Amino acid sequence: MSITKESWGSRVGLVLAMAGNAVGLGNFLRFPAQASQNGGGAFIVPYLISFLL
Repeated sequence: MSITKESWGSRVGLVLAMAGNAVGLGNFLRFPAQASQNGGGAFIVPYLISFLL
């Protein structure tokens, strides 16, 4: 009897799943409103650029 072990399709999928589990959906949805209320709108553009690089 052989046992098959499931694995993630890619490392990116694994990292995104772990980040989503750690951050949670509430924090992800609350961040844009929180940033705009506290004057952090100018922070978002450089943050996204550095995040994508």
